[in-house]
Amino acid sequence: MIRLGVDLGGTKIEGVVVDVSGADGRPRELARARRPTERDLGYDHVLEGVAAIIHEVAKQAGVDPVTTPTGVGMPGSRTRRNADGTPSSEPLVKNANTTCLNGRPFFRDLSTRIGREIHFANDANCFALAEATWGAARGARVAFGVILGTGVGGGVVLPGPHGLVAHEGLQGIAGEWGHNTLEPVTGPPCYCGRRGCVESFLAGVAIEATYRERTGKTRLLADIAASDEPVARALVAERMDLFGRAIAQIINVLDPDVVVLGGGVSKLPQLYTDGVAAAARWVFNDTLETRIVQHELGDSAGVLGAALL
Repeated sequence: MIRLGVDLGGTKIEGVVVDVSGADGRPRELARARRPTERDLGYDHVLEGVAAIIHEVAKQAGVDPVTTPTGVGMPGSRTRRNADGTPSSEPLVKNANTTCLNGRPFFRDLSTRIGREIHFANDANCFALAEATWGAARGARVAFGVILGTGVGGGVVLPGPHGLVAHEGLQGIAGEWGHNTLEPVTGPPCYCGRRGCVESFLAGVAIEATYRERTGKTRLLADIAASDEPVARALVAERMDLFGRAIAQIINVLDPDVVVLGGGVSKLPQLYTDGVAAAARWVFNDTLETRIVQHELGDSAGVLGAALL
């Protein structure tokens, strides 16, 4: 079966066409394309960018976008309420850190432009679904997929009647651990309007910003993590403990077989040593049996998960 998937991220829009009809069930890539999101240019620009990617990869693969099953992974989720709290006649986007999408009928608008029903899911759900199907969490009964990048998100994968499913929850917010609050009074402000969210501590840009505040210098996250400078070492140790505390909350509630980490921050080796040790200290158990592992599918996980929708 031919599937088309799109990953709508904060910095790039990526599309693929894959064939998943092989005997081993692994995806065979037929086409791939990407372009910058340029979210600062507004809603219509992002909408047209996604539509353009769908048409581009369909043309590369020689398939018709109108007849090819298509999924889109994107930030945020659905709401049936307008910004003023009144009921909406159609689903709107909520909770997207690409804020130009919030309150807009993106689901309808994109389906209309392509001329077919398109399936949508939170980008972290797509990441988790791909890793549970083809990646580091394959074989797990319950998996939690984490994106640690410019934002922090999560997705829950559970067994369904016909295979694995990404669990969205009643309100479409299942897995949104990035907006659990760790320090609601003294923590840094978050775009969601609260203070001290997990995202405001563990996103890559947040760690870089804190380093800049404490030293007056600008350094990339990888350089901060590799530095022997006392300020850098203290900052990384602090954030590893916060990661452990935050992920232990998820493990206490969900008790997954595996937690898979993705996104730029997931490349930090300290997560799999100091971060795991911190999780073991905070989890409500005598040992930490949940595996905390790095992704296997790389940057392709989100877009492949979208194709699985």
